[in-house]
Amino acid sequence: MVAKTTGNDRRIVIGGVAVDPGESRTIDLPIADLYTHAKLALPVHVINARRPGPTLFITAAIHGDELNGVNIVRRLLNLSEIRKLRGALLAIPIANVFGFIHRTRYLPDRRDLNRSFPGRETGSIAARLAHLIGNEIVAKADFGIDLHTGAADRENLPQIRGDLSDPTVLELAQTFGTPVILDSRLRDGSLREFAAERGIPLLLYEAGEAMRFDEVAIRTGVRGIRRVMRKLGMLPPRKQNSRTLEPVISRSTTWVRAPCSGIVDAHCRLGERVTDGQTLATVGDPFGATRTDVKSTTAGIVIGRSRLPLAYEGDALFHIAMFKNSKIAEEAVEQFHKTHETLYDPGPTDPGRSTP
Repeated sequence: MVAKTTGNDRRIVIGGVAVDPGESRTIDLPIADLYTHAKLALPVHVINARRPGPTLFITAAIHGDELNGVNIVRRLLNLSEIRKLRGALLAIPIANVFGFIHRTRYLPDRRDLNRSFPGRETGSIAARLAHLIGNEIVAKADFGIDLHTGAADRENLPQIRGDLSDPTVLELAQTFGTPVILDSRLRDGSLREFAAERGIPLLLYEAGEAMRFDEVAIRTGVRGIRRVMRKLGMLPPRKQNSRTLEPVISRSTTWVRAPCSGIVDAHCRLGERVTDGQTLATVGDPFGATRTDVKSTTAGIVIGRSRLPLAYEGDALFHIAMFKNSKIAEEAVEQFHKTHETLYDPGPTDPGRSTP
């Protein structure tokens, strides 16, 4: 894979603000005025290294209640090796500022920012924000990583989603180091679709749940981004050899849903290998008089699950990824957990810092 490089003069202009090689700046891009007269702006941190290389953008909290990515960006920007950067890094720790403030997934009119691309300059706040991110950030980058978590009360196993028909996306997804990679179709109006239409390879990282910090998910995200940046030549290679996790690829997934309404007792954990027909949970009434089994409809690995102990009939409870060999997938998940048990070594001045 040959990485692209920035233009000849290598000056990056975001929102009319120029960042020359060797400079870094935080730029507030105006979105709209709130009805309180306060300004709503999109914060972007730009690091334009002295030495040439690719331009990578990283977005987090496109859904305002998805917090892991915010901490991933914070830790990444504070790594000492960022001083050795080649190329440029465009980091947006909080893409959906309104949703972040109000602890909600959506924007003021209940619009989903990740279904609003390419947006337009004079549309709703969602459309304006999508237009701003697309034109001021994505269009000026060579590669992208979009950080997500599960929705409210749903947790996801660390995973990369991408259009694996793009060989660059596939190579970077395998580099990132999650146990599972999903070959995921492009969704209309998504940031992934917008980037793909412009020839910009983008990885979507999913891990953890909304409104929660998940330490393993955060560490995996920081470590994965660093691996990708090394692959692109943006960071120096590691001096010592490290064992690389061999992820497994899933081409299809399915949700197992509640067969009836009631109180849920789950019997399987995230990352567990399940067989077709296996009982994943039971759903019963408040009196304990009835119990209905929730059975898996396929063999695979549980990559997502509801954390709510209550369900209505038809609610999605378990997200199962299917593989050619579920045993190999289970081993990849187990190796992932063993690897990350030894990766966290808090330092005296930075208790949340991830090790390489």
